Amino acid sequence: MRSVIVLGAGMIGVATALHLQRRGWSVVLVDRKPPGRETSYGNAGFIQSEAMRPYPMPRDFSTLAGIATGRANDVHYRVASLPRHIGPLLRYWWHSSPERHRRISLTYAQIIAKAASEHGVLIREAGADNLVQRSGYHSLHRTQAALDRAALAAETLAAEHGVRSKIIDAAQLGAAEPGLNETGAGAIHWRDPWTVSDPGGLVAAYADLFARIGGTFVNGDAATLAPTSGGGWTVQSDDGPIDAEAAVVALGPWSPDLLRKFGYRFPMVRKRGYHRHFSGGGKLNLPLHDPEMGYVMAPMAKGLRITSGAELAGPSKSARPIQLERAEQAARRLVDLGTAVEAEPWSGVRPCMPDMLPVVGPAPKHEGLWMHFGHGHHGHTLGPTTGRLLAELMSGEPPFTDASPFSPARY
Repeated sequence: MRSVIVLGAGMIGVATALHLQRRGWSVVLVDRKPPGRETSYGNAGFIQSEAMRPYPMPRDFSTLAGIATGRANDVHYRVASLPRHIGPLLRYWWHSSPERHRRISLTYAQIIAKAASEHGVLIREAGADNLVQRSGYHSLHRTQAALDRAALAAETLAAEHGVRSKIIDAAQLGAAEPGLNETGAGAIHWRDPWTVSDPGGLVAAYADLFARIGGTFVNGDAATLAPTSGGGWTVQSDDGPIDAEAAVVALGPWSPDLLRKFGYRFPMVRKRGYHRHFSGGGKLNLPLHDPEMGYVMAPMAKGLRITSGAELAGPSKSARPIQLERAEQAARRLVDLGTAVEAEPWSGVRPCMPDMLPVVGPAPKHEGLWMHFGHGHHGHTLGPTTGRLLAELMSGEPPFTDASPFSPARY
């Protein structure tokens, strides 16, 4: 039986472990924390079948001016932190040109299209249906002009990819969400996405499934990964050294740091995000996206979770949730939030590649070393899909889609 170490027990790593396990691999999953407690815990809980186009870097002057002057809330930066981001950001800018973004989106759509169905299999096998709602979400627009622009984009997605949505006016939004104090001009009801009431809990449910069918999870230090003299790989765990024929690096934003010691340089854009729960106030039936203010408000097991946009910042010790504070102020005008559940907001980092495509495939210079990271804002959505793709590559099976655009060798 072939053996593999999977480093990282977030959605990406756990889904990879499950797909390899199905193909007859003996899998040890290694993380310093229990499954689903890092980046996979902190998102808005969407499984996004409508997100056929990855997020490009803005190129129009008005949007960039809003970011530069601090007026925009979807992206925030600190001048002192910009030097560490400038290289990846320049590449991101280059890949975000309209024609390049169009080509990238065609590739991206191939994996997004399978996101719900791949999750569906794992949700059913893990017995996690209680965590999932299959009713979509609302994207609120305050002005008719903004709603009309969003409607046009929705029509394009429907024509090109069959994405289902419905335009609802202010009265219809108010009827669907009686807890809202303001309904703007209306909303786009994206009908196909699924939403999860406990994202970390879903990862934990998948990890429990992995263990039930024979997988092993251990606490360990990914930084100790090293090749063995026999051609395999080893890592130190709390239970001692773990050896295997192959290793998968699925450490999200920490992946480039580990791979640097093996001679690989990945220009990742690290986008910090924040969330906080609120309880004791009004209710929402579906998550609400507020694009003007750059946040999502989602009903979760712990209360209403507000998640922020992207912050280009330094290490976690410098975290300062300005965007989340602005989002809370905007959200309080829309709904009675109640009181904060946590004393301090949660923060985590989204691992975004400059070409907006995840890294999935073999290490170019090391036999048996595989890479699986860089999913940006959609790791929760795409984990089972790209986990399947990597498992097919590792097992010598024909991949369900062309894997070359995702290859680590492109860097």
